[in-house]
Amino acid sequence: MIRGLDHVVHVVRDLDAAGELYDMLGFTVGSRNRHPWGTHNRLIQLPGFFIELLEVADPEAIPPHEEGRFSFGAFNRDFIGEVGEGLSMLVLEGRDPVIDKEEFDLAGVGGFEIFDFARMGKRPDGSDVEVAFSLAYAREMASPHTGFFTCLQRRPENFWAPDLQRHMNGVTDIIGVVLTAADPAAHVDFLSVFVGADLRRAVDGWYVVNTPRGAVDLMSHDLFAERFGFPAPAEAGLRLGAMRFAVADMDKTQRRLSSSRMAVEEIEDVMVVGPRAALGATLVFELAAQPD
Repeated sequence: MIRGLDHVVHVVRDLDAAGELYDMLGFTVGSRNRHPWGTHNRLIQLPGFFIELLEVADPEAIPPHEEGRFSFGAFNRDFIGEVGEGLSMLVLEGRDPVIDKEEFDLAGVGGFEIFDFARMGKRPDGSDVEVAFSLAYAREMASPHTGFFTCLQRRPENFWAPDLQRHMNGVTDIIGVVLTAADPAAHVDFLSVFVGADLRRAVDGWYVVNTPRGAVDLMSHDLFAERFGFPAPAEAGLRLGAMRFAVADMDKTQRRLSSSRMAVEEIEDVMVVGPRAALGATLVFELAAQPD
């Protein structure tokens, strides 16, 4: 079963400052939410996809990794301590966590318990609602600085809010994410299991798979830098380097990005905000595909 994009975790040191950055770039940023295991988040929604801005707010409350149990808080605490701010986790949509876990276990990339949790959130009008999730984790040992899991929404009617999906920069959807590695071919088998479909070789050092929601690209460091104008993350194994956004009107997006006073690269048909400005992330803005 092929899995579409669900969300990306962007771990930062200062959640409010990160919210201000995305706000300056023209995104609508949700209010602060609190996890019981020491992390706080703010969300940026697109149709069926979101960015999770994450802060390790209370390190003392974070549970450790245990045999068969993956600690979301510990992973992101270690990421920001060892790597710094950046895109730490790629999350795909889960339809049945039991099946996801079985597939990951059978392929030798799982071995973790399903994690169920709920928290309180807020609607745009300020009212409180409960949201709930089931997570199935996968892990590639050669990639210690990228986390992978599927996420099933148990209360989607309480989570998704159309008012939060309207953005002043004209972003309408997620086009895809870009992973990068020194040797992309070494990670194709793992990603094929995680996505649930085979990656297609585009050119040497570049593989891609299209999912029901967005593409997953895997590029060499050199191809990433050539395409987006900024260096790829340099850590060992797979790293999540970029998010690609669809915009309805490139001129409108250009005006908004320019007003943010951030360094923006224009490369061929895309606009790129690089990792120095975007807290370790590369943000790519592309014109949405026009219907035939």
